[in-house]
Amino acid sequence: MTPPQYSYDLSVKSDVSDELVNVYVLRPVAGRLVRILYRTSLTPNHVTIAATCSGILAAVLYFNDTATATLLAGLCMTLKDLLDSADGQLARAKQMYSRAGRFLDSIGDFIVNFLVFAALGYVLTVSSGNIGYAALALLGFIGITLRVSYHVYYQASFLHLQQRYTTNRITEEIREEDLHNDRMTMLLQRVFQLLYGWQDRLMVRIDRWCRGRSLHVVNDQEWFADRIGLRLSGFLGLGTELLLLTLCSLMNERPLYLYCNLILMNGMLAGSIWYRRKVLRNRLVA
Repeated sequence: MTPPQYSYDLSVKSDVSDELVNVYVLRPVAGRLVRILYRTSLTPNHVTIAATCSGILAAVLYFNDTATATLLAGLCMTLKDLLDSADGQLARAKQMYSRAGRFLDSIGDFIVNFLVFAALGYVLTVSSGNIGYAALALLGFIGITLRVSYHVYYQASFLHLQQRYTTNRITEEIREEDLHNDRMTMLLQRVFQLLYGWQDRLMVRIDRWCRGRSLHVVNDQEWFADRIGLRLSGFLGLGTELLLLTLCSLMNERPLYLYCNLILMNGMLAGSIWYRRKVLRNRLVA
């Protein structure tokens, strides 16, 4: 059976909840790649694996500790970022959603982030003799993991309200229905739970803290669909994070990236949380 005509609009998430760098840069470019892949036998999972391999190659290059290797690592991270957009777009275009693919994508991101920050921390510590870089890299890894989880929580909550892309749950605890999945999907979900389960629970608690005593007063539609709130959390997605890493790599300024990761990006996270607790909550309650 001939697949339906490819549609870019049907392959992307909501522009309201997505990252600006995705909306205006990554997804349009990835859309051209998806158009090529659309009528091939390649699946979204194949693209996810390619994205993970590109990220692992970037980590290897960061370990090399030369200006050329750092530049190439930045380009590999750009490719990883592009493929990260393409796998989801291909899944939506082909209607090939899968629970296994959802977990594979997130596990791959975790592995790549861990290796990249391990490489940055090791190389900068050895070259400078300053153990502080190892601490910065560790804090950077923890920070990027939590910030991306924060972004995903509010994006998934918004998409569920819109009844779009509900294959991804807001929190991915193992349910009775999951026990009937195939072994590979079940294994991936258990690994996902180990890596991200505590983060899901933390995001729920942060959200409840932001609502405060008005938890049952504030309407979910108004809370999760607030455009300013979504834009603020949108700056904390993986696309934006990796773009910052790529730019610093092209300039061979790896220490600068670690400081931006720690100060700038965590400042944006604090600003987003402050907006929801002090501005949005008060406005909706009033």
